[in-house]
Amino acid sequence: MSDTRTSTPNDSLDLGSPSAVEDLARRFDATPTQIREAAVAVGHRIADIEMHLKGTRSASNEERMEQAPPSGARP
Repeated sequence: MSDTRTSTPNDSLDLGSPSAVEDLARRFDATPTQIREAAVAVGHRIADIEMHLKGTRSASNEERMEQAPPSGARP
């Protein structure tokens, strides 16, 4: 039986394996589509996919913070 979990930063994702994509999506709290898009953007190294996902989430959170009303402001 093959283990699809990762243990080193040099591991690569097999996009041809739906179970590997789904496992990684669960691991990174992402959708399989987000995993595939990240792999297209940065390659198949799992560490790179993780950093890409973290970066896109950070940007999204930063944008939300910029749009939030100032502390103490009433809507």
